[in-house]
Amino acid sequence: MEENIILELLEVNQQLLDCIAAADWDTYEKLCDPGLTCFEPEAMGQLVTGMAFHQFYFQLGGATEPYNTTMASPNVRFMGDVAVISYVRLNQRVDLDGVPTTRAIEETRVWQMQEGAWKHVHCHRSLAQS
Repeated sequence: MEENIILELLEVNQQLLDCIAAADWDTYEKLCDPGLTCFEPEAMGQLVTGMAFHQFYFQLGGATEPYNTTMASPNVRFMGDVAVISYVRLNQRVDLDGVPTTRAIEETRVWQMQEGAWKHVHCHRSLAQS
């Protein structure tokens, strides 16, 4: 039973990552709680609450070059109706010169079961040090 829930949660988290890369605001909005909080490099060390901060980046458009987003070594932990997923997100892209590049981002995402669906309620992202 728990293994099925883990697979479901990893699938919805991958859907979130894919909609971010594609700048699919409608899907992002459906997956996220309106009170989403985050710490991420773009927030310059500040705790951001709500969706407006994120919507700005979606308005810039999605990836136009080939891309792939992978969750490396995801770890899932449940606490009642809340789950925490920690992993390194590997973003593979092709740069302007046509050279494939990979960027690693350390992520922790918090999901809460709300009315029968997982909602993204908090994330913490850091650029991985090489």
